[in-house]
Amino acid sequence: MTLSPETLGRLTDEAVALLQDLIRIPAPSREETEKADFIEEKLTGWGLAPRREGNNLWCTAPQMRPDRPTLLLNAHIDTVRPVKGWRRDPFTPALEDERLYGLGSNDCGGGLVALLQAFRLLAADAATPWNLVYLASCEEEVSGRDGLERVRPLLPRIDCAVVGEPTGLQPATAEKGLMVLDVTVRGRAGHAAREEGVNAIYRALPDIEWFRTHRFARVSPLLGPVKMSVTVIQAGTQHNVVPDTCQFTVDVRSNELYTNEELLDEIARNVHSEVRARSTRLNSSRIAADHPLVRRAVALGLEPFGSPTLSDQALMPWPSLKLGPGQSARSHTADEYIRPDEIRDAIALYCRLLGE
Repeated sequence: MTLSPETLGRLTDEAVALLQDLIRIPAPSREETEKADFIEEKLTGWGLAPRREGNNLWCTAPQMRPDRPTLLLNAHIDTVRPVKGWRRDPFTPALEDERLYGLGSNDCGGGLVALLQAFRLLAADAATPWNLVYLASCEEEVSGRDGLERVRPLLPRIDCAVVGEPTGLQPATAEKGLMVLDVTVRGRAGHAAREEGVNAIYRALPDIEWFRTHRFARVSPLLGPVKMSVTVIQAGTQHNVVPDTCQFTVDVRSNELYTNEELLDEIARNVHSEVRARSTRLNSSRIAADHPLVRRAVALGLEPFGSPTLSDQALMPWPSLKLGPGQSARSHTADEYIRPDEIRDAIALYCRLLGE
């Protein structure tokens, strides 16, 4: 579907105005009720008959034909909390120098409103080759169980999905997964002035070095190697006591060639510490290069890539790709922004990618 300049301009103005309203409503993860209420009222006012589960809202196209595949259009409504360094009120949208500043503008407000506008157009067009479902989900920033995971069983059968995360409008056809490990090393307390006790910090050092230097064998052409980083360490109570416990945290970013369970098994076989995974459910994901959605994107001149950042794709059992306005590097930063022309280009691209 190709849009006239007049139609595209109107849709963009509506999307930007809606995003400004959304920025004004704080919605850190697990506190999205007010924003979900607002979106529900807006969708209802547009005649879209949204359904709601918790703070997740979804709409289906008026005509869901059994001979067509079903495509989910998904973006999240929650944000991280404002970081230090904002020079503006993060909840007051500011349009300056062709940039719309505000918390959640880039991650993932731009994708949220652009996908909504595309859904409104394409769902009403009988020539659209997909059954469409639009989902505004919550708790994405914390991978919470009351977000996409909660609403997933209530959705129609889904064949594939587009996730509106900021990708510079290039298709991320793979993304890394996440596993957070809590590692505990035990020693024996003693007086630091005497040769007694077993220092848990010293016992931890070989395992920390293993996490720093170990390389997993399978390297992905799109996502590269599995990456492990020791990010937090805690030990000791005072300067003259040999610590009997050392605990540290490891951030593991998996590629699609391993499940998190496989990585955890290899880690446990190589370190001497006690290792506990907070969760293994956030696996890496990938959509096949010959999937019709990917082929269509390539035909439009887009360039698939692998994304190092996690999204709700990790919780999707069906093929999906990330494609949205904005840049990932702006996410979770002070003075986060998106450009209205990026939203305009996203609406146009979604209609070309998904329309007849």
